Amino acid sequence: MVVTPAVGVAADCCSVPETAARRLSDKSIYQLDAAWTDDAGRPVKLADLSGHPVVLTMFFTNCEYACPILVNDNKRLLAGFAPAMRDQVRFVLVSFDTARDTPAALHAYRDRMGLPADWLLLHGDAGNVRELAMLLGVRYQQDARGQFSHSNLITVLNAGGEIAFQREGLNTDVSETAKAIAAVAR
Repeated sequence: MVVTPAVGVAADCCSVPETAARRLSDKSIYQLDAAWTDDAGRPVKLADLSGHPVVLTMFFTNCEYACPILVNDNKRLLAGFAPAMRDQVRFVLVSFDTARDTPAALHAYRDRMGLPADWLLLHGDAGNVRELAMLLGVRYQQDARGQFSHSNLITVLNAGGEIAFQREGLNTDVSETAKAIAAVAR
């Protein structure tokens, strides 16, 4: 995928100035008006991430195979960053298990997996999850046992919320993803 230039939006991690919202491109997922809840029960809008590179992965906490590997791939990415880069990049995990992955379940998962405190773990309603998954190209379907078959994608968003890079697969070399993140962090 081609790395697109970042939209010149400067904002802190938790607010988007009115003028910044108007400058988002038509390719920005930050234009979604979906409401999310993090694992601490706080409301979050994706636009809150504007101004930072974002590593976004869709997953579910009861996954028996792929999701723990995807989360570990994200940890390996973070471990390879210089301290300055760690402060810039936001990691976001969005669950597509809207019934079981409540904010409390996401918080328990954070603790169990030893995830950094600044990673966002998000819960949303089924419609918002489906809309985000469609925009990211993530396919998923729940089976009779409550498990999900799903795409294994790690998506890098530029500061304006546009898809800059996607890596498909599990437990692969993360260096290309790291390069894409560095390119959008400039």
